[in-house]
Amino acid sequence: MERRQAGGAASGSLPLTATFLPHSAAILLLLRRRPMQRLPLWIGFLEGPVFILITKTLRFSLLLHLPWIVEGGAALRGSPWVPSLEVAPSYRGAHGYGQDGAIWYRRCARTTKRKELHGMTTLRALSGTWASQANDVILNTYEIKFICNVDSGNYSPFVLLTEARLDDDVANAEIELHLHLNKMVRSSVSPCGQIELNASQVAKSKLFHEFFFNGLFGKLFSHTKTPREFLLEDEKQFPWSSSYMYMLLPMESPVPTSTGIMKINWKEIDACISVVEFLRNIYSINCHRSSLTCSMSSYATKCEGTNIIHMANEAVYTQYIKGMVVLAVHTGRIYTVLDIMNNMCADSPFDDPGKRSKFNSFSHYYHQKYNIVLQHPGQPLLLVKQSHYPYNLLVPSTKYKVADGYFGSSEKSNILVHIPPELLVHLNVSSDTLRSSYLLPSVMHRLESMMLACQLQQETCCIYSGHSISSSLILEAITTSRCSDNFSMERLELLGDSVLKYIVSCLLFLKYPMKSEGQLSEYRSWIVSNSTLHKLGTHRYLQGYIQDCPFDPRRWVAPGQISLRPLPCTCGVDTSEVPLEKEYWSEEASTVVGKACDKGHRWICSKTIADCVEALIGAYYVGGGLRAALSLLRWLGMDVSPEPVMIEEAKMNSSIWLHHLRGNEIDWLESKLDYRFSNKGLLLEAITHPSHQGVGNKCCYQRLEFLGDSVLGLLITWYLFQTHVDLDPGELSDLRSALISNENFAQATVRHNFEKHLRHSSEGLSKKLREYRKDVSEFQGTGDSMTSFAMPKAPKALGDLLESIAGAVLIDTDLNLDRVWEVFKPLLSPMVTPDKLELPPLHELAKLCNRMGYPLYTQVTYRGEQVVAELSIQLEEDLLVRHGCNLQRKTAKDQAALQLLKDLETRGISHAQYLSQRRQQDDNFCSASSVKICVPPKDMQIVRTNLQNVPECLLSLEPSPGSFLEESCQLNDLVKEISTSKLNEPDVPVFSLKKEKGGPRNALFELCAISKWPMPKFESTEQKFRTPIVLDGVTGFNSYTSSITLHIPNSGAINLVGEPRTDKKSSRDAVAFAMLVELQKQGRCIIKEPRLTYKV
Repeated sequence: MERRQAGGAASGSLPLTATFLPHSAAILLLLRRRPMQRLPLWIGFLEGPVFILITKTLRFSLLLHLPWIVEGGAALRGSPWVPSLEVAPSYRGAHGYGQDGAIWYRRCARTTKRKELHGMTTLRALSGTWASQANDVILNTYEIKFICNVDSGNYSPFVLLTEARLDDDVANAEIELHLHLNKMVRSSVSPCGQIELNASQVAKSKLFHEFFFNGLFGKLFSHTKTPREFLLEDEKQFPWSSSYMYMLLPMESPVPTSTGIMKINWKEIDACISVVEFLRNIYSINCHRSSLTCSMSSYATKCEGTNIIHMANEAVYTQYIKGMVVLAVHTGRIYTVLDIMNNMCADSPFDDPGKRSKFNSFSHYYHQKYNIVLQHPGQPLLLVKQSHYPYNLLVPSTKYKVADGYFGSSEKSNILVHIPPELLVHLNVSSDTLRSSYLLPSVMHRLESMMLACQLQQETCCIYSGHSISSSLILEAITTSRCSDNFSMERLELLGDSVLKYIVSCLLFLKYPMKSEGQLSEYRSWIVSNSTLHKLGTHRYLQGYIQDCPFDPRRWVAPGQISLRPLPCTCGVDTSEVPLEKEYWSEEASTVVGKACDKGHRWICSKTIADCVEALIGAYYVGGGLRAALSLLRWLGMDVSPEPVMIEEAKMNSSIWLHHLRGNEIDWLESKLDYRFSNKGLLLEAITHPSHQGVGNKCCYQRLEFLGDSVLGLLITWYLFQTHVDLDPGELSDLRSALISNENFAQATVRHNFEKHLRHSSEGLSKKLREYRKDVSEFQGTGDSMTSFAMPKAPKALGDLLESIAGAVLIDTDLNLDRVWEVFKPLLSPMVTPDKLELPPLHELAKLCNRMGYPLYTQVTYRGEQVVAELSIQLEEDLLVRHGCNLQRKTAKDQAALQLLKDLETRGISHAQYLSQRRQQDDNFCSASSVKICVPPKDMQIVRTNLQNVPECLLSLEPSPGSFLEESCQLNDLVKEISTSKLNEPDVPVFSLKKEKGGPRNALFELCAISKWPMPKFESTEQKFRTPIVLDGVTGFNSYTSSITLHIPNSGAINLVGEPRTDKKSSRDAVAFAMLVELQKQGRCIIKEPRLTYKV
């Protein structure tokens, strides 16, 4: 270790000794001891660059070796510690620094962009071995019944059989299933006791399961062309995993409430098994042939003009045909018969909607396609409904957004097919049973998610002896927004963040009475950091419980079913769990998050695990209060419960300030608060500004402000969480930010005249307080609403004063949160509501641009102490540019953003919910009488499309004679017209197209961002076919064709239509690739050939 002295080269600087590891950079720092100011620093490089992070509390911190640095930082790679800065011996113990003079910061693992490979937790509730043993078995039964809100047919109940007993939350679950339009089915689960099945019944149930679910959602034949192999041969073994074992069987009728006896529909199960035997027979007979001709020989009689229809396995009267459930012997798919087509037979012309048919007739089609020779070509064809595709019914996914911006609903269209009757096997299963079966994938997915939540609940139940936390709360806490479900962890995460911050703040405040507010803040930041929470979460294997991918019903499989969309594991991990090692980390943008392979491995953002920890804390707080949240933290490995003796010690420490009390100043303040302190020293400390400290008087409100900040944050967040239950997480966060801001606290302080009781010794602060009170009075006098960006910036001391009083009340009430809220809710009222929430202009503009697909560009320059912000938006044809100028960077951006919002509003582009408020904000913010406008200096180059883009408040500003504005800042001299020619045209972007799905779209989006073009717009149309089609080597029944519109400024729009594909995303990739090729032809980009041929 090498030590170097950073000498005090400037008066008033703080001498520091920097400690370095080998090969690190030498640093010379001169830091002013006055806080809240920009700190000058000088850096001397020895062997490599460094990164300095300066905090406003301890005023210095050092992070060395940026991750992309190779030279000069090799010795630090892999070291968990970063170098420290030591305070010189004469300063140790003073100014809040430690006696040893050293401040060490542990290197924190980045958890924002890193993605980690993790496994999925095995469901104990669905584990078992009974299906793989030929023995009698006793199983738990749960009835699943369905009730539709419209009269459109009945739904037969099913029974779920499991070896384990399900938790009550799962066994009594109610699930809403959204079908189409206003049609919804409510599914309810109820326990029905146990049932004993003998070995024969288990075997029949397993065979039914394999046949029924493979016929609906899987496959019964290995090939569609000859030679076809029936997969349910005697020797075939279907997948029955011990970690995923249950059965879903049809029931005769709902369980009567009076008897409670559950009856399995063995009649339908036996009917399916008889069909299996029939298929086994005909495929064993024809195994040496190339066609299915001999199986129907017993029905080789003419049926024209009769009322008999010859099916593949029986003859049926025509009056029984409609509504019949049938199975096609050539495809193994299950259909429902809608009608008899008396005007069509197998010799009729073959219809193939959307394509020119190459077959003369249906007979010709089946002979050429399947090598089947029909025995009854004169029979009328049957019109059947093909509806064997499962849908995600847990969310109203049938909603779509039409061009004019309104939302509508589209009904899932049925695929109607004409099939000769002799190719259909009568499946003696009711249409009610078939109708219910298509709801089962969504129901089971939700039940499995609830089982996962209950399993996590059982893991943590030992640490909380109070009421159990609802599994629905836990499910919400482990579900990310990426799942696109009706709920996500984001609301609970927001609450959990506040709960954790409060708990940690209380512990640090009470445990370290001699630490300064700055030190406590640094400790808290480390404890509640994403890195710490990530480590706690992975230690408890929370990553295995996280739901991070939308439900894909096409990949859902029941036990005994073969997946039609397998995703073989290529992760290089043999076990279900993935080791927590760096070789399973990735920061590549192309890494797909959430999608699990067949072994359950999936990539998860490391920050998601930290967010899940916060969401669980929020869930436990909602379900069991602070006690439950503390118990969860102990289970996670963070014991942060303060001891009662600490509270008494904190009170005693504050009581020593009572001798500084003068007159009845405390009594007046208590009357305003409507609260009487038992320890008035706490209130005295809460109203004492740091400038009031003297020799022997260290009384200061900073520590109480540290505590009050967290308690008000929690109370306000909890209030919003309970009051606005339907508010989405983004709006809830915006509302919370407005209520806990320093501006809101400052206005509450001035409203109740608390600032008059602030004890300080700063003339500068007195002047700021007087000016702010005057500004507030002027706004109140005009009747205008006060906004965070129209009002002058409030002195921070005002907000700190309210927070410190809140901390004092909390300690005085022995951490009674309810009592604190009783005191402060009237002080903070009226609370802002969502309809009156006024977003900062820059925030609103960013949201609007994101929604409309317009790129927003920001450029900030400095001229002396002035900040000049330039914001620009590229529309289809116009480039909007606005400027703001202020001492504060944020205010300058807000000025420019407000002007852009006004420009967009004139073009009919705005947030409807903020439209009325925005007009008033424009008037308030842009009036020359209320806002001081600083014009950029003359030598600052500003480019605008035309003079109309210049803010009106700048154009109307008249400088006084001889002023700086008149002499040096003539605004018209700063405005330049953009030539229609390409000035300073950048190099043509070069892209290497990635092979995976989404590659062309991502490349096009990147090109638009670089070129400052509006984002392209896609439109997709779907076409369904009754027979499989092959598009670009992929087989399916759907064809998607996408079109794209790209507006290039000053060049018009490019419209293209892509080639059809079997899924929507691939079709959009196809048209995006076509757009890139077109742009390359126009010389606007260069596409490098990928290493492998790209297939969209």
